[in-house]
Amino acid sequence: VPLQGTHNNWIENQIRPIAIGRKNWLFAGSLRAGKRAAAIMSLIQSARLNGHEPYAYLKDVLTRLPTQPQSRIGELLPHRWRPEST
Repeated sequence: VPLQGTHNNWIENQIRPIAIGRKNWLFAGSLRAGKRAAAIMSLIQSARLNGHEPYAYLKDVLTRLPTQPQSRIGELLPHRWRPEST
């Protein structure tokens, strides 16, 4: 039996920040800047959906990225990322 009315509240709540900010992002500066902003927002949301705190994820990935071998770059994606042990 399908739910009536509000069965998609969860997804609506997930995309609300994007919908609210849409007018602000119209003026990203250029098409390239807009694409870059979209990629960063996607990465942050993917980190959240994978149970990571976005700031900790981005800080770790941006620190490791310069020395990460190209053959292992996929390890830094949110669904495969593990914090570097200290």
